[in-house]
Amino acid sequence: MAIPQTFIQELLNRVDVVDVVGRYVQLKKGGANLMGLCPFHGEKSPSFSVSPTKQFYHCFGCGANGNAIGFLMEHAGMSFIEAVKDLAQQTGMQIPEDDASPQDRERAAQQRQKQVTLTDVLEKAAQAYAKHLKAAPRAVDYLKGRGLSGQIAKTFGLGYAPEGWRALASVLPDYQDPLLVESGMVIEHEDERGADGQSKRYDRFRDRIMFPIRNVKGECIGFGGRVLDKGEPKYLNSPETPVFSKGRELYGLFEGRTAIRVAGYALVTEGYMDVVALAQLGFANAVATLGTACTADHVQKLFRFTDSVVFSFDGDGAGRRAARKALDAALPLATDTRSVKFLFLPAEHDPDSFIRANGEAAFAQCVKEAVPLSRFLIEAAGADCDLSTAEGRARMASQARPLWGALPDGALKRQLIGELSTGIGIGSADLLQLWQQTGGGSRAPRASGHAPAQQSRDPGYDGGAAYESSGNAYESSGGSSFRSDSGSTYGKKGYSKWRKGPPPPPRMLGTRRAGGSRADRAVGLLLANAQAWDGLSADDHSLLAHLPAPHGALFAWLEAQLHEHGPQPWAALREALRGHEHEAFGCTQVEQVPPSDDPASELSELTDVMNRLRRDGLEAQARQLADRVAAGDPSALEDYKRVSTQLAALKASA
Repeated sequence: MAIPQTFIQELLNRVDVVDVVGRYVQLKKGGANLMGLCPFHGEKSPSFSVSPTKQFYHCFGCGANGNAIGFLMEHAGMSFIEAVKDLAQQTGMQIPEDDASPQDRERAAQQRQKQVTLTDVLEKAAQAYAKHLKAAPRAVDYLKGRGLSGQIAKTFGLGYAPEGWRALASVLPDYQDPLLVESGMVIEHEDERGADGQSKRYDRFRDRIMFPIRNVKGECIGFGGRVLDKGEPKYLNSPETPVFSKGRELYGLFEGRTAIRVAGYALVTEGYMDVVALAQLGFANAVATLGTACTADHVQKLFRFTDSVVFSFDGDGAGRRAARKALDAALPLATDTRSVKFLFLPAEHDPDSFIRANGEAAFAQCVKEAVPLSRFLIEAAGADCDLSTAEGRARMASQARPLWGALPDGALKRQLIGELSTGIGIGSADLLQLWQQTGGGSRAPRASGHAPAQQSRDPGYDGGAAYESSGNAYESSGGSSFRSDSGSTYGKKGYSKWRKGPPPPPRMLGTRRAGGSRADRAVGLLLANAQAWDGLSADDHSLLAHLPAPHGALFAWLEAQLHEHGPQPWAALREALRGHEHEAFGCTQVEQVPPSDDPASELSELTDVMNRLRRDGLEAQARQLADRVAAGDPSALEDYKRVSTQLAALKASA
């Protein structure tokens, strides 16, 4: 499946970044731009600016910046492909699928439409349950008894499913619609039929507190229902549907994504009520798996938002077994730049009761002192092993082999082989040789010692300032990658930062890069404000296009783009620039021109920069002509006088 750059460029031309950001952030007019509280870090005064003209966002506090695609990736945790699909759906654009047959495209379109319809059904049900809660004193008293406020219930959209068998029939327009069964909200018995001859149907959820499950886009995709009194099952979840998979979704991730970034870690708990109660008690960075063991997809999704994950489990046998499954899921993703810990509470406590009994500070200290992955791995390897005997140590070697082998190459893996060999009682080299001889599939770390590329919140994504075009492919879950028509490869995990060489050195937030030349600044200003090109004279165009590389080449490229497509915002130009020889340089210069409340000041600065470039050019001509006059070339004298007059006039007007 190919997604051409021309499509991405056209998509960004049609999308308004203000609308995209406005779905998640409350924006208010502030000069030429819109301002709001930054969703990427905690703040009380707005420093987050969105520019309608540049189609770019920028936070003057934390430095986050990018376009509409970048915002969805960084804030909503979407992959590049997911973000493009989301925006394409909003604009009604069809993503080109050159490799797909017309039948496949038609089926894909029908599937997308079905998903939209299903989420609409589920959203209507969620709204109905929320209304029923207000009219159900028993359900309200239960939530109050658990210490929950009305505000936290509203934040998570909590509701109540009435006792009746067909309560949703009064909410949904057609209770016989097959999609109600497919959405998991209605159960149908084909072998039982009513007087009208239709199969018997009834609501799946009855007399339960309802917890809407939302995906990272905020769409309702399923529910968890808890009994109010005694009853089985205690928790009832939506079944697997075209929009809901328990092995991939996390409860509370949509509501807690900003808190996760602010806290610096995600806290994975065991249930819906844990998440809501923790948010009530000051730990809004909690999420929960949906009645299933933690999977690699869960961990991967969390690492889109943070580099640190803490799993919280009960200290009993069931909690230890759940932690072991989480360890297996996390090991392949545990790079040297990530932190994974395991928190085991006393058997008589869950996070809610522990905080109420001991306070927030005590719980925060427990999180801080949680067992790191390395120690838990060694404990898991030595489980049920009597290390005082050779047999016990041999068993530990056997149990450690798949755990250690699952880790990505890096410093952590190298250190652990030493610790494991100490516990097992043989040298590291001998242990590695033993594992290789027994065909365990493990291998020693690479001689270079390099760890795999970090895959943090969104691996390789730089907020929209520069996308990778070097050809490094990230494979999608299906094993396929998405290649652009210029050779760039995009996949499920996004794209890396720079086309060639390392990224530029970091700069102080809110300041412009020191030491940049006038030509550098002209590149940044004109790429960020392409419409200003038409305000320059033909001589200015020629002057800029004839500057040495990389400046001249970029200006010549910009002029060709404007001739072909007219003025475009930087977000669209950014896509067109992909694969250009000087792509990284151009992106770096635009980074020095964050959204401004006063576009006129940027145009004024461009005028000043152009005046200085003209003066530089005239001074260089004057020096060359003076050398020719001194060398006895009479034809150069008139040209020298003309250039000198122009230079004097330019200085006088400055």
